[in-house]
Amino acid sequence: MRIAYVTETFPPEINGVALTAERALRHLRDVGHDVQLIRPRQPGEAARRDEREWRCGGGPIPMYPELRYGWATPAGLSALWRECGGPPDLVHVTTPGPLGWAALRAARAEGVPRSADFRTNFHAYCGHYGLGWLETVVLGYLKRLHGMADLNFVPTAELQRELAAHGFERLQVLGRGVDAKLFSPDRRDLRLRRDWRIGNDHRVMLYVGRLAPEKNASLALQTFERLSARRPGLRMVVVGDGPLRAKLERAHPTARFVGMQTGLALARHYASADVFLFPSQTETFGNVTLEALASGLALAAFDTGAAAQHVRDGVSGCLAPVCQGLDAADAFLDAATRALDASEPDGLLRLEARLAAIQADWGSVQRRFEQQLLQLAATARTVPRYAALA
Repeated sequence: MRIAYVTETFPPEINGVALTAERALRHLRDVGHDVQLIRPRQPGEAARRDEREWRCGGGPIPMYPELRYGWATPAGLSALWRECGGPPDLVHVTTPGPLGWAALRAARAEGVPRSADFRTNFHAYCGHYGLGWLETVVLGYLKRLHGMADLNFVPTAELQRELAAHGFERLQVLGRGVDAKLFSPDRRDLRLRRDWRIGNDHRVMLYVGRLAPEKNASLALQTFERLSARRPGLRMVVVGDGPLRAKLERAHPTARFVGMQTGLALARHYASADVFLFPSQTETFGNVTLEALASGLALAAFDTGAAAQHVRDGVSGCLAPVCQGLDAADAFLDAATRALDASEPDGLLRLEARLAAIQADWGSVQRRFEQQLLQLAATARTVPRYAALA
């Protein structure tokens, strides 16, 4: 197939969506498909416009200034495809920004089959930024955008049910995978623990993720403080960066903040800890959950996203019921306490965590994704073609 793969986040940006998009694109090219990547140009990058990649214009996202949205018009995308030999066989959109909207409109105008990923609960983020009144507006926008797609991929059955209740249609569950060779208990590094000034007898709690309001990182740190008051020798390491980092560092001086980590360094950080705290309730999935499980950590998380899909409470991790306010803090503390109690390096819960993760194989996920795209492209083009859009 000739595929236009449209995403507004992509490496060198570091986040779950960017890395998953890069992995999907690499798989499609490796198995022989002709894939044109369409994404915003990053600062300092050279311009490019050809059959393999178009780096379009864009700008910083207001609440995520380190990320960029893309900007194009439907007519401009149609012109690009004419320059490259005509419309593709299929257009796949991974992000719901202006670029994704324009790509779906252009594909619809050309009569090209269209698929899209629902990867981020942007509507749920509004309340975390004092914009709760916008939630309905954002949800309506997302519904209209995904309404232009012939097929919408969602990572869990839980999210499929939630979106269907809001009126989203043509939803297909496609999970996520984990690189269980990279993320492994074998990456445990005693030298790294010494760098953290942590002895063999200390238990280490770990948070990995963006330090932003919607990620609820403050709850992880508050939970650590409550537990450390009654558990001598407990330590906390925070991997990640974001707008709340300075504030959290001031509020939690005993925690060790190590910034962004990637690749092998990230794998070493996971495996050198003992308990993983994942306090977010806004994730559509949460790739870090699988990475922590594959690294053999005792997990504490809310019963949603990847944790709900891959963890058996008390067997391969410890789950807290989804709730709000003080109830959420107490429920998460209970899950973290149980995880800490079961965090012996060779304990059964940590072994079961690893077993749960290795069942989520990226290869099978990518093959299912490809087959869904092939089936979609094979369908008749039922939307009439017209020349241009305003």
